[in-house]
Amino acid sequence: MNEKIFKAYDIRGIYPDEINEDAVYRVGRALVEHFDVKRIGVGRDIRSSSPSLFENFTRGVTDAGCDVLDLGIITTPMVYFAASRLDIDAAISLTASHNPPEYNGLKIALRGAIPVGEHSGLNEIRDIALRGTWQEGKQPGTIIAEDIRPAYYGYFTSFANFQEKHFTIAIDTANAMGVLELPIYEQFSDNLTIVNLYNDLDKAFDCHEANPLKLETLDELRAKVREVHADLGIAYDGDADRIGFVDECGDIIPMDLITGLLATIILKKRPGSTILYDLRSSRAVKEIIEEHGGRALECKVGHANIKKQMREDGAIFAGELSGHYYFEENSFAEAGTLPAILLLNLMTETGKKISELVQELRRYVHSGEINSEIENKDAVLQTLRETYRDGKQHELDGLKVDYPNWWFNVRPSNTEPLLRLNLEAKTKEMMEEKRDELLTLIRK
Repeated sequence: MNEKIFKAYDIRGIYPDEINEDAVYRVGRALVEHFDVKRIGVGRDIRSSSPSLFENFTRGVTDAGCDVLDLGIITTPMVYFAASRLDIDAAISLTASHNPPEYNGLKIALRGAIPVGEHSGLNEIRDIALRGTWQEGKQPGTIIAEDIRPAYYGYFTSFANFQEKHFTIAIDTANAMGVLELPIYEQFSDNLTIVNLYNDLDKAFDCHEANPLKLETLDELRAKVREVHADLGIAYDGDADRIGFVDECGDIIPMDLITGLLATIILKKRPGSTILYDLRSSRAVKEIIEEHGGRALECKVGHANIKKQMREDGAIFAGELSGHYYFEENSFAEAGTLPAILLLNLMTETGKKISELVQELRRYVHSGEINSEIENKDAVLQTLRETYRDGKQHELDGLKVDYPNWWFNVRPSNTEPLLRLNLEAKTKEMMEEKRDELLTLIRK
């Protein structure tokens, strides 16, 4: 068994060389033995390897004496929804998200959609699976089917409040799991003209990568928005737990600024609430939260870190630069289509175009995330600490240094020899100057 498939927040690898039937069988048994669960739900995506991996993972689970609810082919947010709505001890999404079709993996959450990561049980599952010796004498579990989709659709359509307007929206689901989120929009056929791109699960992966964080994957959506004069463009990633947006001009909306917009909507209903934003996000996000009476707290990158901090700090919403948006309404987990519904609500309430709403948050110039391949990451970070010791430093996640008119964060990758730079400044000229200065130091 290849232990490299165990990542910081999930299990993932290339099928069948890295992740295969034997590996997922072991993970299934190890999961039950470590957490002593009695009943779990398992959903899966449409990769060609998913049926076989599902069969063997659930065989491991049932051999360990645990019952399985077969949730069928569903999105990862639906799995999280099931984790809090069904009588199950854990919920598993069999998916590799936006990765190419040769990949597959497992995302594990406990009851209430509490994520399992390297510091919350995943390392222990790894060790039991690698050992490969099992407790004997268990009565085999059973497998029955459960369809969570009707409840999911009914719940999230209830948040819509844009029925007095009519919008044209273009949606790119990249022939991936976001297709299963479309019925939410289709409930509002009187108010929405929906233009779909790549919404055929029978042609899975037969188009661009399902990853709106890669801006080039949005090119066709941007063109379609301009062609049909859409009010909003929407793009999903592979398992529909991330979402990206394009304005009515065909311009990409930075994902951290979406956090700010969503915060304004949420704070109007829940004044004074705590909202988290990941430390790569624009300074404008913190400002807009506080201007609307909220308590803004910075958080580490990564869904397991964010969901944990939301519970600890009493946050009701959190947003990440990568397009993950976390809601108390889905047990502090991602809710695939809720961000789009809330933006349509905001456009209805204000009477403004989405570009006008975003413009209020375009206060600074952001570099985006820039990766540098570095072997001795610790030495580079120490050099940066010394070079920028006159700034306000903190190390919540990597090194972040704040100055009055600019800031930067450098984080080491958990799995690769990479340092990731994010930088923001008051002007484009300052951003470019400081970006080049930092990259010279990092890469030297």
